[in-house]
Parts: sequence; structure tokens; C-alpha cells
Amino acid sequence: MRVTVRLFAGLREQAGWSERELEDIARVRDVWPALGLGGEPPGLLYAVNRKYAGADQELREGDEVALIPPVSGGSFLLSEEPL
Repeated sequence: MRVTVRLFAGLREQAGWSERELEDIARVRDVWPALGLGGEPPGLLYAVNRKYAGADQELREGDEVALIPPVSGGSFLLSEEPL
């Protein structure tokens, strides 16, 4: 069975690629170890065919698995004054 894995943001930069096909992947939880990128980042989310998925979700031939790192950023100013 073949699935397409897509990486975004910092994961894409870390890996040096944005899309790759993997074979013999049965469940979402099997994707990260198959990539060989070290320990799984905390807060990593998975989506299968553009819908969020849990680690136990089974994969099917042709599925697209997106790995979505936690997003942070922006800036703010704390103030006691009303906006």
C-alpha cells in the first residue's frame, strides 16, 4: 500500500522535502517513524485526506497524510487600558 506524506513549515525545512511516498504504512502512527526524522515533535497533528486524524486511523492505498507542526508566532502588547 502506498500513501503520500506532505510536510509543512518547519518540518519541511528540517527534512529538506515537502512530499514523499511511503509504502507498507498501515496506520497514522506508523508514518513518523518511517520518515527517520528523529523524535516526534510535541503537538504534531496529522490529517488524512484533509481531515484531522488520530494515531489509530487506518490508512488506505492512495491516502494523503499531512503532518502539521504546532503554529505559534505573532506579537502582542499587554495593557491595562481598554482597547
